[in-house]
Amino acid sequence: MTSASTIRKRSLGVLGGVAVAALVLSGCAAGNGGTSGGPSGTLTVGTTDKVTTIDPAGSYDNGSFFIMNNVFPFLMNSNPGSSDVHPDIAESAEFTSPTDYTVKLKSGLKWANGHDLTASDVKFSFDRQLKIAADNGPSSLLYNLDSTEVTDDLTVVFHLKAANDQIWPQILSSPAAPIVDEEVFSADSLTSDDDIVKGNAFAGPYVISSYKFNELVQFKAYDGYKGLLGTPKTGTINLKYYADQSNMKLDVQEGNIDVATRSLSATDIESLSSNSAVTVHKGPGGEIRYMVFNFDTMPYGATTSNADAAKALAVRQAIADSIDRDAIATQVYKGTYLPLYSYVPAGLTGATEVLKTLYGDGNGGPDVNKAKSTLEAAGVATPVELNIQYNPDHYGASSGDEYALIKSQLEATGLFTVNLQSTEWVQYSKDRSADVYPIYQLGWFPDYSDADNYLTPFFLTENFLQNHFSNAEIDQLLQAQAVEGDAATRTKDIEDIQAKVAAQLSTLPMLQGAQVVVSGKDVKGVDETLDASFKFRFNVLSK
Repeated sequence: MTSASTIRKRSLGVLGGVAVAALVLSGCAAGNGGTSGGPSGTLTVGTTDKVTTIDPAGSYDNGSFFIMNNVFPFLMNSNPGSSDVHPDIAESAEFTSPTDYTVKLKSGLKWANGHDLTASDVKFSFDRQLKIAADNGPSSLLYNLDSTEVTDDLTVVFHLKAANDQIWPQILSSPAAPIVDEEVFSADSLTSDDDIVKGNAFAGPYVISSYKFNELVQFKAYDGYKGLLGTPKTGTINLKYYADQSNMKLDVQEGNIDVATRSLSATDIESLSSNSAVTVHKGPGGEIRYMVFNFDTMPYGATTSNADAAKALAVRQAIADSIDRDAIATQVYKGTYLPLYSYVPAGLTGATEVLKTLYGDGNGGPDVNKAKSTLEAAGVATPVELNIQYNPDHYGASSGDEYALIKSQLEATGLFTVNLQSTEWVQYSKDRSADVYPIYQLGWFPDYSDADNYLTPFFLTENFLQNHFSNAEIDQLLQAQAVEGDAATRTKDIEDIQAKVAAQLSTLPMLQGAQVVVSGKDVKGVDETLDASFKFRFNVLSK
């Protein structure tokens, strides 16, 4: 998938004996490396957000990174409450030339299994990301990395292709940058979750002491962590997965779990807001929801029997003319999401609302006549049959209501007939990058708080969407803004990229959402971790 030269790419206070036994005995259990006379206490976190794999080279989704961010070490990280990055397990990190970024590790670092954590592990971690380049992995974020050099056991130099990379320190805190143990992980293929846990290959604030894939995970505070985040406030975190968000809502309101995160429905959140037993926490809204068009397999796509690029563009534009985002935000999500009219969400430098003026009625609403005229001008026969896929578990059960409303909106125009289908996340994440879905739903949690992260991973020719979108001018602008030191010039580049992508509609942004977490009244630290870094950190939670 990756071409390095072109790409930029949450508990019962005390669990009953049976539940504890299930956590310890089910799945696979790690050995040593947890707490020894350190923090105590137990919290249980609930989620519906599934894991793809905990191998950092094999997944690029919020559910997987939710675990990785708590168990793997990073060179750079951000303190809770901030999105600014600072050295984590690094002693220092700085540019020593325009294309050389030198990182010195803290001395005496150890993996939980006893192996030394050295610069060799750092080089290994980045080399394997680029070598494996998994279809569902984050290697595209390493677009500017030419090579990684070890100069001594504590020093590594990242040689970059383009000078003055404004994004690189943030990249080192992203899903592409967890450091892994070279004595446990394979250099050229993905390592199974069971082997990672058995190998106790962790050196973050927590280790995984028991693991049952997408059912139960138990974390123990790691006393060998020497990073930015400090000592965890709770010794044991149990993570429970739910297939049904209504069961998670019931458990958090009855005190069977301490924290519920990703995802409760808007109706559940509204109901819980008036429940005196819990607290509803909201944080900065970096999440977006959008629709992806596969340029090969959508109507009139490049590999279809009636391929026609102009007609395919007209179909995308007519869909954009027909969608009523405000109705989706209010009727389905009750204001927990807001309409999104461009690619960079409101609040970040460079954000525009180019889609509001370009499509529909010019004020964010739909315009059926405009959609009809667009299709007629391109010679597209109507109704156009659309096969649209959505996911019901990773993005929450409200996705069904969201896409039912989208289907209703599109079919009400008389211009489209819509076939809706849904697939659970583990399979969905494979199919969507294998050209199985012509049009499909995705959501996005940013890797770092910069407009670039809503643009480059999506719209470079070789992007993580793998939807066959390619535009040389956009490629050039994406690469230029990443190394532009003048803030005004860079902002203009970011605005121009949004305008050019809006004209082509590789994706159709739909909604921007807040981070919402529900906890028991006695739980502390939730608000502290709901910051603009969008990383959920176990180490600040306590009660």
